[in-house]
Amino acid sequence: MKKISPNSLCPCGSHTKYKKCCAIYHKGANPKTALLLMKSRYSAYAVQDANYIIKTTHPQNTDYTQDTKLWKDSIDIFSKETQFLGLEIVEYIDKKDEAFVTFNANLSSGELYEKSRFLKIDNRWLYISGEPNFLSI
Repeated sequence: MKKISPNSLCPCGSHTKYKKCCAIYHKGANPKTALLLMKSRYSAYAVQDANYIIKTTHPQNTDYTQDTKLWKDSIDIFSKETQFLGLEIVEYIDKKDEAFVTFNANLSSGELYEKSRFLKIDNRWLYISGEPNFLSI
């Protein structure tokens, strides 16, 4: 995991200290909304917390695998090779057990525009899928 000062601004763009924002979820708190989950997943990539990404991914997601070592290594490589430069929430649609977050992530390798789908299972939001459109610089 990448060392980030707890007093640094959170990578999710909340203008709040990391320790009072996404770090709470990375340490085990349950995000109450899909929007909070999405932002905390973005931050997890930025701070190279592959375990959080794995823990918050729905088993029916196409990236999901029982081989967590291989999966973790893949996430680690992406997170280490990428700078996470900013996050913009474009749209948030919240339903009882399903939600959609459309966002634009500014990465060192380009912009990722995605509409993510989340499902609420046993009172926990999980990322199930996304319709990405990656615009390389």
